[in-house]
Amino acid sequence: MPIIFLTGHGDVPTSVRAMKAGAVDLLQKPVNDEVLLDCVRRALEKSHASLLERRKYALLQGHLNTLTPRERDVLLQVITGKLNKQIAGDLGIAEKTVKVHRGRVMQKMQAGSVADLVRMVQALRIAPANEVTPPS
Repeated sequence: MPIIFLTGHGDVPTSVRAMKAGAVDLLQKPVNDEVLLDCVRRALEKSHASLLERRKYALLQGHLNTLTPRERDVLLQVITGKLNKQIAGDLGIAEKTVKVHRGRVMQKMQAGSVADLVRMVQALRIAPANEVTPPS
């Protein structure tokens, strides 16, 4: 939830702490009505955008959870730009099997293209095969 701080005795250290704590804004009393309403609008827009982002993430995570372990393996190879033949070699399976898994991945993830798939994986913060994700 976005926060707007109102204070009668604001100073720089207080403002810095408020902003680091996630405040949308810090206003000093007395506050102009229009300034306050503008801050509230921005806070609501920020909250709405955050909600949409969380819903999008949850939807993508739901799609990802429908993948089998092998489909997930194929997904991680596909997003690196590898050809089916290369993926088959890496995973020790037939190229035709890779094609089947790749098709299922596209369908389950509801991706229209490999580029869509890459964007989805980036949004989910999943590292491609052979890549290490840095600790948070």
